[in-house]
Amino acid sequence: MFNIAIYQPDIPQNTAAIIRLCTCFNTTLEIIEPCGFQLNDKRIKKVAMDYLDKSKIIIHSSYEDFLTKKKNSRIILMTTKAKKNYTNFKFKLKDTLLFGRESEGVPKIVHDNSYQRLKIPLKKNSRSLNVSMAAAITLTEALRQNSLM
Repeated sequence: MFNIAIYQPDIPQNTAAIIRLCTCFNTTLEIIEPCGFQLNDKRIKKVAMDYLDKSKIIIHSSYEDFLTKKKNSRIILMTTKAKKNYTNFKFKLKDTLLFGRESEGVPKIVHDNSYQRLKIPLKKNSRSLNVSMAAAITLTEALRQNSLM
């Protein structure tokens, strides 16, 4: 199955929404620290509700730790800076769909270490989607392509 990874998230409610998404689609969430909040933050519990107890979450202490554990995986970075649309890419089972920090995205090293960089096309002059919404759109396309929906 697919994994969703979030790079140094800084909005707990978005992380909680992604926890719910991953739980509903039997997907593992990988969180790359440091986070901009404590993982036991009450705002996470409020949005994630009882999904938190049913979720599969892996915490990586750093980006380097994440890369070490993903050595043989395809890391697909979702970024507004990509040229290729997510609908023009063939997702494979076991891909890791990586999303950046809400306030800053990801640094160049993350771009450089990604198997592919993809974007969700938006209307002109739109900056970006909420990270949890982008994760939902991308995950459902990956599931659809692999006949898992």
